[in-house]
Amino acid sequence: MRDGQALTEARGAPAPTDDPIPPVRSRWWRRPWWLGACVVVLVCAALLAVNLLRPADEPAPSAADVDGMVDKKVDEAIAAMQGMPPASVAVYDAIRPPLVVIRSERNGLRGPGSGIGSGVIVNASGDILTSLHVVQDAVSIRVSFSDGTESPATLKSADADHDIAVLAPARLPQVVVPAVLGGGARVGDEAFAVGHPLGLVGSLSAGVISGLDRSFPLPNGKTIGGMIQFDAAVNPGNSGGPLLNRDGQVIGIVTGLANPGGDDEFIGIGFAVPIATAGGAAGAPAR
Repeated sequence: MRDGQALTEARGAPAPTDDPIPPVRSRWWRRPWWLGACVVVLVCAALLAVNLLRPADEPAPSAADVDGMVDKKVDEAIAAMQGMPPASVAVYDAIRPPLVVIRSERNGLRGPGSGIGSGVIVNASGDILTSLHVVQDAVSIRVSFSDGTESPATLKSADADHDIAVLAPARLPQVVVPAVLGGGARVGDEAFAVGHPLGLVGSLSAGVISGLDRSFPLPNGKTIGGMIQFDAAVNPGNSGGPLLNRDGQVIGIVTGLANPGGDDEFIGIGFAVPIATAGGAAGAPAR
């Protein structure tokens, strides 16, 4: 019984679609913690304005007047905040152009011999960062970009110690948009995983960074250290996809999920290679 499961395509899963990555599909998000803080600030500002801006010869406003003004300002502030899109929408918009669908064939067969994974463009040359197990031993690799462009791709470089691969597509989209790479993940930070779980192209899930410097066992018996642990939902097909912070920066490459039961069911523990490690395979500067 293995302790971890790399996120390759599950057999019996729905057939992946060839359509371009669809519009935003954010699942959920929490109300920001700063909502209450902003309300408190507005209340204090309203009280201060009432006392400082009234003419000296006018009587001080009654408690009822102050309450009415405060209630109005608070209602206006809450309405404005609720009208703002959640962070997940901005994150998805940022990662959609560089997000890639990766399809690989093994032994020249489709179906059980093939797989789907995720990847992300990391430089102006169009190099694609993904997980090595997504394309390892593949006899052919094809990639699909967000604008619908499709291309064969070859393995440019690999870092087997960290399950990272760099792909070079033969054909690029008309406009190449590399992802913005970030770093400095902290426990408790918001985290977003974007990829193609079970062939559902362009799916987003949200959670938090649960731990740092974790170890994760690969199916080949190797163990990767220094991993980011997160609880955003991931499934087969997410492998090689980006893990992002709330600013839309890629902070890791999704590798696998905790798998104590020996199946592909997500139990709330996913793992990603930090971008400082993964990006090195593509020549990206350290973060």
